[in-house]
Amino acid sequence: MRLAYNGPTPEPVGFLLLPRFSMMAFFSAVEPLRIANRVAGRPLFDWTLISADGEPVSASNGMTLLVDQSIHDVHHLPSLAVCSGFQPEAHLTRPLMAWLHRLDQAGCVLGGLDTGCFLLAEAGLLAGERVTLHWESLPAFRERFPAISTSDELFELGKRRFSCAGGAAAMDMALEVIARRHGSRLAIDVSEQLIHERIRTRSDQQRMTLARRLGTHKRRLVEAVALMEQHLEAPLPLADIAQHSGVSVRQLQRLFEQELASSPRQWYLGLRLARAWHLLTETDLDILAIGLACGFSSSSSFSRAFRAQYGQSPRQLRQRHG
Repeated sequence: MRLAYNGPTPEPVGFLLLPRFSMMAFFSAVEPLRIANRVAGRPLFDWTLISADGEPVSASNGMTLLVDQSIHDVHHLPSLAVCSGFQPEAHLTRPLMAWLHRLDQAGCVLGGLDTGCFLLAEAGLLAGERVTLHWESLPAFRERFPAISTSDELFELGKRRFSCAGGAAAMDMALEVIARRHGSRLAIDVSEQLIHERIRTRSDQQRMTLARRLGTHKRRLVEAVALMEQHLEAPLPLADIAQHSGVSVRQLQRLFEQELASSPRQWYLGLRLARAWHLLTETDLDILAIGLACGFSSSSSFSRAFRAQYGQSPRQLRQRHG
């Protein structure tokens, strides 16, 4: 979805579907375009579904979609969205990479829905760009591609690239495109058809506020957890967290026990191990590197803590996830 489009209507948009793609993100991007056509009374957008071989593609929910063309049949598009889900890089073949580069050289604006930017980054097509992904996948992306600028915005619309966090964020990105092309009134009408109460801007938060996620409005506690989430690779001493939060260590312990039924140390460890779980299942970083990225000084200490939390070693988890 281009930032600007000056060609004939209906505007063509391509969707490359990779195995186990996110059906939610795909439909959230397409349905606003369909409704815009209906509300406007004329075709404003036209979309093409593409797979590597022209065969149907199964989404992560097990549903299968027919496609219109294979990559070998498509030689020009104004914009192409890469729709993926789990392990998108596993599907980056040499023919697919060559095709993406040809489209880029021909002026196609490339983008990723949900985890699609993993594939574009692996193909070397995100240099100098800023992208966003689903909040759960951002840490893994930053570990794997540290030179690529990222944000935690709902979506990014640039001159050469676009990206969104997936899920309902794809709907907000599509509504933004409709508003830019055909006016805010049409975008509002489409939003109301979707029972989408408010068109969110790119700067809206992907996640609920930390206070809502924790189920508490105790400011000191929220500040402490926020500090923990910001310092997973180099964990802070509890004394530093307490000092930054304006309480004593004893008061901090009481807050965690009363509000979260956990000690601060166990909560912090749980955050680091949850990050490790995502890195193990979403990247091919070696286990020692993942342990270091989650604040463990050795692979043995990482494995012991992980096994105690999840009942299996990091290596066993990775083997089970292929």
